[in-house]
Amino acid sequence: MLVSFYQDGRFSRDYPCGSMVRVFCKTLFITKAKDSWNSHALFLRTISSIESTSRTVGFINEQNLTISYLTSSCGLPLKVATSVAQKIRIETTERPDSVIELLRTHGLNSTHITNLITKYPPLLLVDPVKTLKPKLEFFQSLGFSQPDLAKFLSSNKTILFSSLQKQIIPTLNFLKTFIHTNENLIIVLKNSSRVVGCNIKKILEPNVETLRSYRVPDFNISKLIIIQPKSLTLSVLRFKDVAAQVSNIGFDPNSRSFILAICSLSVMSQQYWDMKREIFKSFGWSDDEFRLAFKVQPMVMLTSVKKLRLLMDFFVKDLHLKPSAVAKCPNVFLLSLEKRIIPRCSVLRVLMSEGLIKNDVNIVSVLNLNKQSFDKKYVTRYEEQVPEVNKAYKGEM
Repeated sequence: MLVSFYQDGRFSRDYPCGSMVRVFCKTLFITKAKDSWNSHALFLRTISSIESTSRTVGFINEQNLTISYLTSSCGLPLKVATSVAQKIRIETTERPDSVIELLRTHGLNSTHITNLITKYPPLLLVDPVKTLKPKLEFFQSLGFSQPDLAKFLSSNKTILFSSLQKQIIPTLNFLKTFIHTNENLIIVLKNSSRVVGCNIKKILEPNVETLRSYRVPDFNISKLIIIQPKSLTLSVLRFKDVAAQVSNIGFDPNSRSFILAICSLSVMSQQYWDMKREIFKSFGWSDDEFRLAFKVQPMVMLTSVKKLRLLMDFFVKDLHLKPSAVAKCPNVFLLSLEKRIIPRCSVLRVLMSEGLIKNDVNIVSVLNLNKQSFDKKYVTRYEEQVPEVNKAYKGEM
């Protein structure tokens, strides 16, 4: 049997009836299959959208919890908390609560905790029992007072994130071979917490060997560790350069001045060094006078640029001192202008005006007298005769 198939406004060629049925069924199957596929795809897209929305809602909820916790429990301002929340995600407050409670029991107050979490937000997520508690107890066992321990812990993230057994204890044991006691060790750690995270084999030991290569005795190395431990944390090449400069200037390795020169040079760039030298030269110092001043008092170069200018201006222009006289006694640059130099100079002026002391008194030597000696020689000796002396000394004139 033949059947005509009507298509596009006309009859197509005749098909056998069986063929037409097969075509119709095939068309119907394809149509249903497409509908089924579309429905399945729609279902998958819907599920995916729901999951994505769920994840987004979950993330927003966790972020809101994080921000809320940082502001309410850690004391962070909202703006800071919002920024910190990009670095950590608090899903539950159980662990952060334990961390904060542990820090509080070891003397950290709200300010310490706020500063610590602002700098190192991942601290809230560490294991308080396995990671934090052993370190806190170890440092406490050294003899830290709670206020000092709190300040120490909040000063450097390497302390709480370094391995106790692999980093902290070996480093402190190395330092104790020179400084011996826990009391000295606490002084070192308070002076520079950075030394705790320093690599022994790559930094500390090589730098100590550099000092020994210049025949610096161990008792002087121990002084350096106590006075300025961060000097030993310099890169090996930088430390070698500093030691070479100190040696070339002519410091005796057995003297305390050698160590003070290391301290001074190790914290200063060449550019800053040159800037300070030019200040002295601008007031009339020669290169030899500058060299002499540094050899007599290496710590003079730790005085700020502003203070150097102020003091040189006062000595040369106000007191009319010769630059060479100041260069021979550079300790005066370590004195306070307001608390020591001006009050003593005021006393001398009063006594000179009364004719009680000569006008050519060695002012630099007077400035370097200890308080007891100065008071006895220039204040108590004349206070009844010249009451203005006390007023001048107190800055009341």
